[in-house]
Amino acid sequence: MATQRTGAVAAADGAGLLAKLRARLLAEINATVHGPDLHLERYDRPAGDPGLFGPDSVVWRVHGHPAGMLVGGFAALLLQSLHPLAMAAVDAHSDFRADPTGRLNRTARFVTTTTLGSTAAADAAIEAVRRIHPHIHGTAPDGRPYRADDPALLTWVHTAEVYCFLTGYQTLATTPVTAAEADDYYAQAALVAERLGAAGVPRSRAEVAAYLARTRPELRVTPPALEVLRLLRGFGRSRRERTAVRLLTNASLGLLPDWARDELGVHRPGVVRTAWDLPVARTGGRIMVWACGPSPIRAAAQARATAAAAPDTTGGPRGTA
Repeated sequence: MATQRTGAVAAADGAGLLAKLRARLLAEINATVHGPDLHLERYDRPAGDPGLFGPDSVVWRVHGHPAGMLVGGFAALLLQSLHPLAMAAVDAHSDFRADPTGRLNRTARFVTTTTLGSTAAADAAIEAVRRIHPHIHGTAPDGRPYRADDPALLTWVHTAEVYCFLTGYQTLATTPVTAAEADDYYAQAALVAERLGAAGVPRSRAEVAAYLARTRPELRVTPPALEVLRLLRGFGRSRRERTAVRLLTNASLGLLPDWARDELGVHRPGVVRTAWDLPVARTGGRIMVWACGPSPIRAAAQARATAAAAPDTTGGPRGTA
């Protein structure tokens, strides 16, 4: 009897320690990715509002994998940096050098809000970016003008991003999406890019592959692009965070097309990427999924989207006097 009680106490203590570890990891991940305030009011109301996509969408599924999004996000930054005009805009108008954590927070907040937020919150996030973009313009070192609201440039930024997000998910998730679901993902995600002002947005795997092949001649490494790579490899506010980010960055390099790694001057042997980077990222990914799920943001969005809509108490159709 005493032995059983001792075993029960030990099990309870072990469960308590795991719960504390999980809470600590979740808090650290949220603080690094989202910042100190999760702004749950963007996600928990109004009842019955599915947002731009809804819980049954492939976008919710892909963007809900924390490791796939983080590794895919790092890969997206590197791939996007190879467009000289996009990188010129970032180099001249972004504070990524002085405040890399803030830049990560703002990017993650936009993606999370447009994915999981209420319709009003997603609309507000998109409108805020649209208001900023006309003020971001200039001349690249090669003499070409650039504008952040250029539809072609917006299409590049979006396509590089969703290509890497999906590749990160397919690489790290235990159950990858099917080919048809991958096409659905690109078609669904195009909504945000088009509302930002992008044009000719690829909406399937075949269209994305053709777009990347067509854009390839325009892409090349520049000094600011190499600086992004250096910053990613050294990113972190503590030794533990820097080690974790370095491992995730190594995994993100494996998501890039061969030509992109060549442009960046990354000569990481395939055997290292396969035998070390990928297993480490998958192990870290499983820990992140365990720590993050269900996250407060996802739980709030799920509850909002699946709740019954509040009844209309105005006495008539909305908008009537």
